[in-house]
Amino acid sequence: MDKYESIMLKEELIINNIYSIHYFEYSKDYVFKGESHNFWEFLFVDSGVIEVTAGNQKLVLQKGQIIFHEPGEFHALRANGKIAPNLIVVSFECSKPCMNFFRKKTTTLDSTEHFYLSTIISEARKTFYTPLNNPLVCKLQRYTDTEFGSEQIIKTSLELFLIHILRRLVPKGNAQPLVPPQVKKNNDEVITQIRQYLSAHVYDHVTVAQICKDNMIGKSRLQSIFHKYEGCGVIDYFSRLKINMAKVMIREKKYNYTEIAEILGYSSYQYFSLQFKKYVRMSPSEYSSSTKIFAEKDT
Repeated sequence: MDKYESIMLKEELIINNIYSIHYFEYSKDYVFKGESHNFWEFLFVDSGVIEVTAGNQKLVLQKGQIIFHEPGEFHALRANGKIAPNLIVVSFECSKPCMNFFRKKTTTLDSTEHFYLSTIISEARKTFYTPLNNPLVCKLQRYTDTEFGSEQIIKTSLELFLIHILRRLVPKGNAQPLVPPQVKKNNDEVITQIRQYLSAHVYDHVTVAQICKDNMIGKSRLQSIFHKYEGCGVIDYFSRLKINMAKVMIREKKYNYTEIAEILGYSSYQYFSLQFKKYVRMSPSEYSSSTKIFAEKDT
C-alpha cells in the first residue's frame, strides 16, 4: 500500500467571495448612471437590448451577449427606449492571473455556458432571500435552512462558467473540447429545438400532444428532458415563457392588461391575471408599480 502517493490538484481559477447575483427586468426607458468598484462583474443580456458604457467606450449588447468589467472600471447602462431588457449581473472576487483574459471581454454564450449561468441563478433563488431584482442590495443574505451544498454549487458553477468561456475562446494545442456524451448532446439539441419552438408559439395556445407531434418526440421523453433541464413540465415552462413575455410587454407600456392577455392567447383577462399571480406573486398592476419603484430608486 505504501506505493500509492496522492497529488494535490491544481486550481487555476478560484472564486470564494461573491458580492451580488441579480436578475433584473427593466423598463424600456431604464437608465443606470454608473459606478465602479474593486471587484469583477459581468452583465449578460437574457433578452432585449442594452447600451453599456465600459470605461471610455460604449457598446450595444444584444440577447445572448455578455460583457466583463474588470475591477475599477466605470460602467453604466441605458435601455434603448423600445425594448425592455432582462439582465443578469454577477459580481465576484478573483485575483488569479487567468482573469486578465476577461479584461474588456465581450462574447456570445454557448449552450453549456447558458446552463452554468442558469444554474447559478436557480441556486441563488433557493439560497439567498435578498431579492434578485433589487439593485439596492449590497450584501446577499442567506436563508437559515438551505439545500445541502447550495453555495458550493454556485461557486463551482461560476468557476466552470468562466473556465469554459476561457477554454472556448483560447483553445490550447490539441486539448480536447468540453463535449458532453452523445446522449447528453442529443438531449441538448432537443431542449434547444423545443425552447425555440415554444418561443415562436408564445402567442398561441399549444398542447403537449401538439408539441410532441410538431417536434417528433414522445410525451414521456419530452417531460423527462424538461424536468431535467428546467425543473418543471413543458406546459409549466411554456406558461412561464408567456408570463415573462407579459412582464416585458407591461414594462414597455404599449398595451393595457386586457390587450396583453389577448395577444398572448389567454381565454380571458381573469385567467391571465391568475397565471400572472401564480408565477410572479403579484398582480399585473402590482408588478408594473414595483418595476417603476426600483427604476426610480436606482437613478
